[in-house]
Amino acid sequence: MNENEKQIVLDVKDTPKPLTWIALSFQHLFAMFGATILVPFLVELDPAVALISSGLGTIAFLLITKWQVPAYLGSSFAFITPIIVAKAEAGVGAAMVGSFLAGLVYGLIALLIKATGHNWVMKVLPPVVVGPVIIVIGLGLAGTAVDMATLNANEYSLQYFTVALVTLLITILSSIFLKGFFNLIPVLLGIAGGYLYSLAIGIIDFSKVIEANWFQVPNFVIPFVDYTPGISLDIILLMVPVVVVTISEHIGHQLVLGKVVGRDYIEKPGLHRSILGDGVATMIAAVLGGPPNTTYGENIGVLAITRVYSVLVILGAAVLAVVFGFIGKISAFISTIPTPVMGGVSILLFGIIASSGLRMMIDSKLDLGNKRNLIITSVILVIGIGEATLKIENFDLHGMALAAIIGIILNLVLPQDKEATINDNQTV
Repeated sequence: MNENEKQIVLDVKDTPKPLTWIALSFQHLFAMFGATILVPFLVELDPAVALISSGLGTIAFLLITKWQVPAYLGSSFAFITPIIVAKAEAGVGAAMVGSFLAGLVYGLIALLIKATGHNWVMKVLPPVVVGPVIIVIGLGLAGTAVDMATLNANEYSLQYFTVALVTLLITILSSIFLKGFFNLIPVLLGIAGGYLYSLAIGIIDFSKVIEANWFQVPNFVIPFVDYTPGISLDIILLMVPVVVVTISEHIGHQLVLGKVVGRDYIEKPGLHRSILGDGVATMIAAVLGGPPNTTYGENIGVLAITRVYSVLVILGAAVLAVVFGFIGKISAFISTIPTPVMGGVSILLFGIIASSGLRMMIDSKLDLGNKRNLIITSVILVIGIGEATLKIENFDLHGMALAAIIGIILNLVLPQDKEATINDNQTV
């Protein structure tokens, strides 16, 4: 028995007692809740649908991974900008088609990994490409966070900014000073604190909550019912390249989760199964009208703190998320959260996304004194953050997608030269 086994409270296949089961599942629900509802809030989709699709997606993931991987899937931040652009250009239906295609690509990559092994994936998506692209995701959303924090009907509002600052402060203090489980849900605590402050200054309207029914069908966006699906090159180029980042994020989560639980999930049940599960979860979300799903670091953190690895606890959280999505009062209550509250937590979350890209580069000991690494990183950052666009007639590729593709190409074609480093007195 190794050290990890001695510390396990509930192992992957263990069944908790009923009341303990419910409490532990609620804990995972709270851990993912703040971030999962923030994404649909930003892209103007129904948060209730996001909850339901995250729950169903997680159940699908557990089934596909043969109940071996205790991972919860929630709304993906990487798709925020592409969904906003897709909705603006061609409507919500186009965004959902793009999300479905992204999930389909997950499935194709899973089949390829099954047939050829997983080593080639890391060669195509090394930290020198993925790290800068993740930075682009965070910094590219910085303007959105600031606008949410400061603007009321497109005009600057000091009152709104104070709400955002209070929310941000509570989130930061919770993250730094609170211990145990509460240290894992600073976003949720920040939203709660900002909400109470907003209530105190009178900017919350409860009329929707009062009028809402206890049971209510969310605003699903169903293909062939609410829209007629159509595939265009623009949507493919806008949504599918994001898979470069999300699959890299997925691999990182699987490696971390494996260390926490004491198993090698890349080998068993296999990277192909977990990637397929992620892709199916994204396709389920797309069919229902929710944002794409991805594995959540917040819930991995809960596993590490509690040492409760039971997949049944994750299953319980998924079922609760689905149930919550159909409770009209809860959905209406979520809709009353003021924009600056979400703006306040977004300032921190989007910064953390950017910082996580930087951390990936540091953890991988990426040498930016190497000209090759410096060139790839620099080009990705400027093209992505500057939202450069490649337009050839109806062909349109821009922002993060263009940056990711150019980064992959540069990584594949530029020669590996360990001696090509920058001296102290040398400029590029």
